[in-house]
Amino acid sequence: MEEPTHMRQQVIRDFWLRLDNAAKMYPAILNKEFTTVFRLSAVLKQPVQIRPFLRAVAQVEQRFPYYKMRLRRGFFWYYLEHNSIPVHVQPDHGALCRGFQKFGDHGLLFRILVRGGTISVEFSHILTDGKGALEFLKSLLVTYFSQTGISIPASLGYLQPETPISGQELEDSFQRYFQKDLPDMGPMSRAFHLPLKLPRPATFNVMTVSLPMDKIKEQAGHRRVSITEYLISAYLCALQRVYQNLDRPHQRRQNKVLRIQVPVDLRRIFPSLSMRNFTLFVLPEIDLRLGYYYFDEIVKKVHHQMELEKDKKVISQTISRNVGSEKDQVLRSVPLFIKRLILQTQYYSRGANLYSGELTNLGKIDLTRPLNDWIEAFAFIPPPPNRALKVDCGVIGFRDQLMLSFANITRSQSLETAFLNVLNQDGIPFEIRNIF
Repeated sequence: MEEPTHMRQQVIRDFWLRLDNAAKMYPAILNKEFTTVFRLSAVLKQPVQIRPFLRAVAQVEQRFPYYKMRLRRGFFWYYLEHNSIPVHVQPDHGALCRGFQKFGDHGLLFRILVRGGTISVEFSHILTDGKGALEFLKSLLVTYFSQTGISIPASLGYLQPETPISGQELEDSFQRYFQKDLPDMGPMSRAFHLPLKLPRPATFNVMTVSLPMDKIKEQAGHRRVSITEYLISAYLCALQRVYQNLDRPHQRRQNKVLRIQVPVDLRRIFPSLSMRNFTLFVLPEIDLRLGYYYFDEIVKKVHHQMELEKDKKVISQTISRNVGSEKDQVLRSVPLFIKRLILQTQYYSRGANLYSGELTNLGKIDLTRPLNDWIEAFAFIPPPPNRALKVDCGVIGFRDQLMLSFANITRSQSLETAFLNVLNQDGIPFEIRNIF
């Protein structure tokens, strides 16, 4: 039996959540430039009809109460507290992926924006990862189409506003799959970083590029690798070209390991219905101290590294390390203002210093016909990169196109140019799109 709306509201009135394991880092490192906010957009073939869209938002926001949260600060940890205010649809103008009010009484950690025929949602990583945000956007789109009178296929898989909320959607799946006493992981060397100057204040620029899906599949299939592995290889090849274009003194000062951070959706490895963060990273790399790498060499190396690092036992080891440090009794007893300094240090020592770039592929979206016919494109913008990384890349597929969005906080496009040149030289054309 469907749970009545008023009963659902009563249950969540005093609702609060601990931050999941992946989210615990983010409040400590937030600042005006590094917002941890990412964007998902759907470009429709017709302008958005505002009244049906507002009705859809009112329905969908009740289905996702674990996203209607504000960040609170306790003595030992940050936590999330339910916020019952209605979600306001905003006109889409101003900066992309801008930060949210950190500890405001009314500040949510996601927003819904509309401009013409484009519907966008922006989420703080404190709430969820790309998978969770994508499920929210799909539910919003399907509900909106239903409100405009479009027939919705009965078999379409999405979280409908009227379906009961599963308790598993709220869980921190890192805790569920944590195993004690696994061996610690060894240290990792520092990685090459793009030697680009940062303007003050840093700017946030996005270049969105459309690639033909059939050409990408053809080149990846020819090498017997996935599309993600192919794009990672192009990224590493582009970084190698940036390094080669440096003069000798600059090359000597740079770290020689080129390493890409690639988020992996753990729901594909461990059964989970969690709509919060449940993502870890694999780190394929090449070491320029060993010499120059041809593109096909990089592809082969990336493929095998990805296969090894996505192994369930290796992933379990990473979960054990991350959750184990959270459960450490000494760390748990440390006040938040000290813990915040520790987390900031760990973010760079275990994170930003260890990789040269980041590529996130959310996969291919298929809402099935007739809904696909009403949509022109999807786009995914990753969060603004930190000052060490400078540039990162978000990928999403729809119908016959793959959309890449490069997020950049410098005034240089040397990495993007090198990346696209690698693809073009492999027979893949591209088109720069003006979506945002």
